[in-house]
Amino acid sequence: MRRKNKHLLSIILFMAVLVIDQIIKVNVKTGMYLGERIEITSWFSLVFVENNGMAFGWELWGGKLFLTLFRIVAVCLIGWFIYREIQHRRPTGYIVCLTLIAAGAAGNIIDCLFYGLIFNNPPFPQVAELQPWGYGYGEFLYGKVVDMFYFPLIEWDMPTWMPIYSGEHCVFFSPIFNFADAAISCGIVALLLFYHKLVSQIQIQGLIHED
Repeated sequence: MRRKNKHLLSIILFMAVLVIDQIIKVNVKTGMYLGERIEITSWFSLVFVENNGMAFGWELWGGKLFLTLFRIVAVCLIGWFIYREIQHRRPTGYIVCLTLIAAGAAGNIIDCLFYGLIFNNPPFPQVAELQPWGYGYGEFLYGKVVDMFYFPLIEWDMPTWMPIYSGEHCVFFSPIFNFADAAISCGIVALLLFYHKLVSQIQIQGLIHED
């Protein structure tokens, strides 16, 4: 594929991930109350939660402001790296992986930047509504990320004879995540599975150039 077409593919994929992610989030935010669970199947549910952390609700040292600024810098760096890799005629699939990672990170950045400005935070069981700009629940850069996908693939209760976790209910893969998180994860997993040799070569070339 020509470099021009790779640039176009990357831009289209980036925008598609952003649009799909935001459509899902806005519909969940304005259609479900915080904490609501809608069971789709026995192994898949929609659960509306919000978090200040990274993908899958994990927390990051440094607080909310640091996390948001870190994400913005990271997306800018990845965007520059994608442009450079296209110029170097890297494989199309490799570019797609990088674009998924960048788009997923950008999707969560939008929540952090603007959701606090445009949504209210009503008490249970009310659902959120769009507000005039600047009259939401938070300040610029301090919005919360909306998560909704929950896949409790396997659930079980620990044996009662266990000394510490006796009778505790366990769930395999309990994190709740969003479409942007899924894009990041798919991009990273695909890189590791199909392009780990290329990534290693790029790292080695970088070290050689530094020396």
